[in-house]
Amino acid sequence: MAHQTQWKPNATVAAIVERDGRFLLVEEQTSAGLMLNQPAGHWEQGETLLAATRREAYEETGWHVEPTALVGIYAAPKRDEPELVYLRFAFVCTALDHDADAVLDDGIVRPLWLTAEEIAASVDRQRSSLVYRCVQDYLAGRRYPLDLLTHTGFPPDR
Repeated sequence: MAHQTQWKPNATVAAIVERDGRFLLVEEQTSAGLMLNQPAGHWEQGETLLAATRREAYEETGWHVEPTALVGIYAAPKRDEPELVYLRFAFVCTALDHDADAVLDDGIVRPLWLTAEEIAASVDRQRSSLVYRCVQDYLAGRRYPLDLLTHTGFPPDR
């Protein structure tokens, strides 16, 4: 059998934050134009998935959030590059407080609070097929306890 290079998907995290019937999204500049996404990004070396979720939410929105449950683990190819696959860990998060002076990541235009109906109506502007899917799963009550995750050999999570 011929030796194959190991395939590695891109591990990402996403914060599903709902408050008063609205969900926290970001509008971001991409190569395809202005797109919508949950606060989300790559899991970085040395951090837990929960720490990555807190960091990404803050860097993209200025909101401090706390993950409370896992909505799901999703695998999806990038729309315009099917050989590029993302493995997304989507977490239900509680919005704690907002830092209006936070400097947001490059490319982030603004955070937005949208209803599920507004998100459903904007699927053509969503960065990934997972944006609305995660909202649907959240609304369907999908919740998995955080102790489903085990991080061994990582720094303590706050």
